[in-house]
Amino acid sequence: MKALVLAGGSGTRLRPITYTSAKQLVPVANKPVLFYGLEAIRDAGITAVGIVVGDTEPEIRSAVGSGRDFGLDVTYIKQSSPLGLAHAVLTAREFLGEDDFVMYLGDNFIVGGITALVQEFRVARPDAHIMLTAVADPRQFGVAELDGAGQLVGLEEKPEQPKSDLALVGVYLFTPSVHEAIAGLVPSARGELEITEAIQWLLAHGRKVSSTIISGYWKDTGNVADMLEVNRVVLESAEPAMAGLVDAASELIGRVVVGAGARISGSRIVGPAIIGAGTEITDSYVGPFTSVAAGCVIADSEIEYSIVLAGASIRGVRRIEASLIGHHVEVTPAPKVPKAHRLVLGDHSKVQISS
Repeated sequence: MKALVLAGGSGTRLRPITYTSAKQLVPVANKPVLFYGLEAIRDAGITAVGIVVGDTEPEIRSAVGSGRDFGLDVTYIKQSSPLGLAHAVLTAREFLGEDDFVMYLGDNFIVGGITALVQEFRVARPDAHIMLTAVADPRQFGVAELDGAGQLVGLEEKPEQPKSDLALVGVYLFTPSVHEAIAGLVPSARGELEITEAIQWLLAHGRKVSSTIISGYWKDTGNVADMLEVNRVVLESAEPAMAGLVDAASELIGRVVVGAGARISGSRIVGPAIIGAGTEITDSYVGPFTSVAAGCVIADSEIEYSIVLAGASIRGVRRIEASLIGHHVEVTPAPKVPKAHRLVLGDHSKVQISS
C-alpha cells in the first residue's frame, strides 16, 4: 500500500503567512503540520509516499528531503496547478500504479493517527473508504448523505443546501478502481476535478464505498483560528522538558518545554507552552497554549494562545493573544506622539485596532 500526500495549493486563507511559506509547513507546537501526517502514515506501516507539490516545491523538498528521517521513501510529484483532489490522483497515476493507497491532505490534522483505519481497509478492501465528521458549517466541505442504515448514498462538494452535517475528513483510502472513476470526470463548476464526484461514480456503478464517522479530533488547518486550535490540542499532551537556562527570578508553571540554548530571565511561563531552541525571553509573560519557535526574542511583553514563528521579536508590547506571528517579524510599540497608527500591510491582511 502507498500513500499520496497533497502538499500543493496556495493557502489563501492563511495569507499573508503563505505568501512566503507553504501552508503545510506552518508549525503547531513547533513542528510543521505536514510532519504529523507523515508520521501517521509511517505509523500505519506505509513507507512508499508520493508528495504532490506545486509552487512551494522547493520548501517542501527542503523540509522533508528523501523522507529517510521519517522512515519513508518519498517521491515528489509536480502538479501543474491545483485543479482538484482527483486531478492530484490523476497526476500521480504513474507513481500509484496498481497499488491500493491512502490519500492524505497535508494540511489536515487527526488526533490518533490512521493506523486502525488502514488496518481495517486492508482486511475489508472496499473500493473506497472515507472518514466523516460532523461540522458546524458543512457548506465549506464535501458533504456525505447516509441512508437510514448508515450506508453512504451520495456525496456533494461544497453544497449550498447540504443534505447532512457530515463532512469528509482529509483522508481517503482507495483501490485502483478509483482511476477508472477519475478517467471519466470533467471539471466542476469550480474548474476542478472533484474527488467527491469520483466517489459518487463508484457508488453509481455498484462499487463498494464504506465510511467511518470519527468522534476524535480533526481539523483542516486552513485558517488562523484552526491553526491556533490545533496548537492548543497538541500542547495539551506536551510533556515538560528542560534543555535551556531559566534564572531564579523566573517561574515556570505547568507543562512547559524549553528548547536547547533557550534563555528565560525574569519571566513567567504558564503551560502548556513550548519555547524553541535559542529563544530569549526577558521580563515577560508567556501564557498557556503558546508556541514560540527557535531564535525568537520576547522582551518586556505579554503573549498567550499564539504561535510565533522562527526569528520573530516582540519587545515592549502588552498584550498579544490569539495571534499568528510570522518568520522574522518585529513587533514593537507605536510612538506615543503623534497619536496615529502607522501600518505596512500586505494583501489580504486583517488588522484589529483598539483606539
